[in-house]
Amino acid sequence: MNRMVAVNLLAACVLDRILGDPRWLPHPVRWMGVVIGRCDVMARKLCASPNGQRAMGVLLAAFLPGVSFGVSWWALEAAGRVHPWFGTLLWIVLGYTTLAAKDLAVHAWTVYDRLQAGSLSDARRAVSCIVGRDAGQLSESDVARATIETVAESTSDGVIAPLLYLVLGGPPLALAYKAVNTLDSMIGHPEEPYRDIGWASAKLDDLANWAPARLSAVLLVISAGFRFHRAGETWRIYRRDRFKHASPNSGHPEAAMAGALRVQLGGPNSYDGIPVDRPRIGESHNFAHPRHIPMAIELMWLAFGLAVVLGVFVTFLWNSA
Repeated sequence: MNRMVAVNLLAACVLDRILGDPRWLPHPVRWMGVVIGRCDVMARKLCASPNGQRAMGVLLAAFLPGVSFGVSWWALEAAGRVHPWFGTLLWIVLGYTTLAAKDLAVHAWTVYDRLQAGSLSDARRAVSCIVGRDAGQLSESDVARATIETVAESTSDGVIAPLLYLVLGGPPLALAYKAVNTLDSMIGHPEEPYRDIGWASAKLDDLANWAPARLSAVLLVISAGFRFHRAGETWRIYRRDRFKHASPNSGHPEAAMAGALRVQLGGPNSYDGIPVDRPRIGESHNFAHPRHIPMAIELMWLAFGLAVVLGVFVTFLWNSA
């Protein structure tokens, strides 16, 4: 029966590939977002001082992942007692909700389609759904760069990371990771008003993504070798530029993606009207172009496929021992 875990993992990945994230389907991450938003408002009312908000942020960073783990673990146990197949089905469904490969691909394809249709304004609106930077004045190349950077980063935190935690601890651990990642995306910002309340969430997210970011980069390097015969070149750019990003993790998949596509990532951005000039990653002579977006999506799928094969193999051996 333990070998069924490998089958469950594969089934969850197949469900994500087929269904993605339809908005009509209740999703744990959306529930997490509601809870985080309400807790943020409550914490600000209770504690106005920086130290008080930092303490509340620590509690929130511990509370939401802990509850996500505990509730999902209890639900799986209860479902298994009702009937083993009911427990299996819930494992697959919960595991599927932690993966975001199809949703990432759909958003990136939407940006590409708008660019191909010649509507830069529509492409800007589409890319604003997946990036935090100001999109109103982005050029065509900037829109393509923003999309590629998002595909690279999300290959790690939206695809490989939850899959890794599914392998290590099933849906409870993967959902706890999603809680950490959602906390970081909503309040883990160094700027006000989130600097203090989001400090713990940002640090916890850095820790949770340390291994997935590096694994994602290696999988992207291997994928570049399969698809473009550029494994050596991609590895060279990755090794050279992986620490140029302000994040301790995001630079790893971005550097691998930049090397695989032979494009330059990073550079000037604007967040809430504040200009930020990020270090350049990749070769400076080749700026991002819309044609690179489908290539980035393809590399994401290849990395996901390699991770699925590796995950199923490891899970099968692990549960057979």
